[in-house]
Amino acid sequence: MPVPGRTRRLLAAATVAALAGTAVVAEPAWAGARQAHVENPYAGVPGYVDPQWRDRAESVPGGHRVSNTPTGIWLNRVSQIAGEPGERGLRAHLDAALAQRAGYVQVVLNNLPARDCARLWPSSEFAVGEVHRYQREFIDPIVAIERDPRYRRLRIINVIEPGAVPALAASIGYSQLCEGVVRSGDYVTGIRYVLDKLHPYANLYAYPGMGHHAELGWDETRSTGVRLLTEIVGGSRAGVHGVDGIIVNTAGYGALVEPYFSADTTINGVPARQTRWVDWNSFVDELPYGQQLRRELIAAGFPEGVGVLIDTSRNGWGGPRRPTGPSTAQEVNTFVEQSRVDRRTAAENWCNQSGAGLGERPAVAPQPGVDAYVWMKPPGTSDGTGDRAQAADPHSGFDPKCDPDHQPPTTSGWPPTDALRDAPPVGAWFPAQFAELMANAHPPLPSA
Repeated sequence: MPVPGRTRRLLAAATVAALAGTAVVAEPAWAGARQAHVENPYAGVPGYVDPQWRDRAESVPGGHRVSNTPTGIWLNRVSQIAGEPGERGLRAHLDAALAQRAGYVQVVLNNLPARDCARLWPSSEFAVGEVHRYQREFIDPIVAIERDPRYRRLRIINVIEPGAVPALAASIGYSQLCEGVVRSGDYVTGIRYVLDKLHPYANLYAYPGMGHHAELGWDETRSTGVRLLTEIVGGSRAGVHGVDGIIVNTAGYGALVEPYFSADTTINGVPARQTRWVDWNSFVDELPYGQQLRRELIAAGFPEGVGVLIDTSRNGWGGPRRPTGPSTAQEVNTFVEQSRVDRRTAAENWCNQSGAGLGERPAVAPQPGVDAYVWMKPPGTSDGTGDRAQAADPHSGFDPKCDPDHQPPTTSGWPPTDALRDAPPVGAWFPAQFAELMANAHPPLPSA
């Protein structure tokens, strides 16, 4: 069941307390003999375009308009490191990046024990207490590939466990699995281990995930998340200098900016934060949320150069349902419902969202404190399936929140899921979703 903002705030403080044959490739002009570690790894170099994603995008009419966009490489299980049937492994991706003369590659590490502990149907290869298997079987092989001198000219940007910190900061008190994770220390131990393994190599970069505004936007919950990340990173060998920044909205749908209202907008003396949609949150969008997180991390001791990445791959919310201006309604709930560009039933909905569109195209340093807008989630790849026939397959990404017809057991349960129908397993190509994302892109795409 969803947790109201007030309940999240009351539970937040408990969390921190509970945790203690090589092809020769000509060098591009910008490449030196070895990459120095830079403050913004996106600056001045082109990104890697996954050839398989490009081909899939171009298989959908109009896909050529965005098919040369850099996207992230997702590693959700051990077998994806070497490559599963029909899919490139990590080394093959890095070789392809060299062949493209790319300057940076984005890799998402997403396989902690009891990953996604707060979800209705969490999935992971490793159980609570198996953090040493995570280190040995998942992280060690990845770093062994990334640190290969062959790839020293690539800036390899690692997104570290995008859902871990928000799951712990916002879920204690209603998720027994997350409470077990806290007791085990697996998330803390695992993330510190990743940071320690990456830091010695100048061309490897680390951006831990910090959720989205509808997870950590409430002041107390966000403060818990900041303290938790500070504790985790501060306990690594390099301390707060062991990360290059954070990423928000990874694979998410939260609007970059709600143009027509904020949580502080007042209608007839009533602030929008009191509405059903905002639910006492301090934020309604991702850019202000990410920038505030950065300010709070710097205040907690992180260096001024720490940056924010914002995943804009699917948060455009364009198309015919996008409002063209603020509502004229004088009742605050009606005003918010008619003014918001994010058209989900609930901001917690996360699986293959109907009506979503491509967001801002990747851009370097687009706003103060923001290293880049990125398409970390390759648009058109499924978030998971709602097909219960696949529930027994741990790799299917089955979750009731992916079922458009899911009915909660009580009327006080989850709202409608907003999930698209007939979604394939997680990570599989979903051409109908990609077509819809293009149709609802904002900024709009050029005519096909």
